[in-house]
Amino acid sequence: MTYLLIIIYLWKPDGPTCYTGSETCYFTSIGDLFKEQEVEETNLALTTLYSLEATISKRELELAGKHGKPSWTKRLLLDENFLCSKIREEADELCRMLEEKKDSSCIASKMADVIYHAMVLLRRKDVKIENVLEVLRRRFSQSGIEEKQSRASTES
Repeated sequence: MTYLLIIIYLWKPDGPTCYTGSETCYFTSIGDLFKEQEVEETNLALTTLYSLEATISKRELELAGKHGKPSWTKRLLLDENFLCSKIREEADELCRMLEEKKDSSCIASKMADVIYHAMVLLRRKDVKIENVLEVLRRRFSQSGIEEKQSRASTES
């Protein structure tokens, strides 16, 4: 006779349990996985952002340990001025593509460059992408004009 023993253990962790620094690696409920294609695309987008964040963090660890092969990410992490110049350059190119009415695939490719370089800046300043997403979620409930005015009063 064979017996199956199932143990369910519930606990409240002291801190993050996911490699991304988030409380959990399960960002959606099981039910959400069966919803429309839009949910799948959102999950893919989040997974991509968190994977990119993890890769950038890995490059930073390689720098600290003086191992791994040379990489563009490491070069950006080592030189704040160079990183800032790349972000400005990529953002300017993105705006020029808009002005020149480039097609959507060119715009998407350039925006990927902007996001990548911005995420390297986030890593350098020890800011998680989840923190940025949380700020965006809070902004959903108010107009952009009101939100910008409230930031101007607190940033002064």
